[in-house]
Amino acid sequence: WEFNGDAIEVDMTVAKEIHKEALRRERKPLLEALDVEFMKSIESGVATTAIVSVKEVLRSVTEDDRIEAASTPEELEALTLASLTQ
Repeated sequence: WEFNGDAIEVDMTVAKEIHKEALRRERKPLLEALDVEFMKSIESGVATTAIVSVKEVLRSVTEDDRIEAASTPEELEALTLASLTQ
C-alpha cells in the first residue's frame, strides 16, 4: 500500500514481487516431485525430455510478461500458477 495524496493505493511494483514469491512457493513442491521423477527416469533409462520441459515451464512462470502487464491487484490475482502454465 502507498498513500497517494488523497487515497491509499496498492503499490503494484511491490504487489508483483509478492505475487512472484507466492508463485515460487507454490511451484517448489512441484519441482521437487519432478526432480524425483527425473532421477527415477535416469536410473531406469527412460527419456527425461517431458520432465525437463515441464520443469522449464515452471521455472519460467515468474518471468511471464502478463505479470508485469498487470495493472490492478485483480489482474495480478487472476495469474495463478495453473493459468500461467497452460
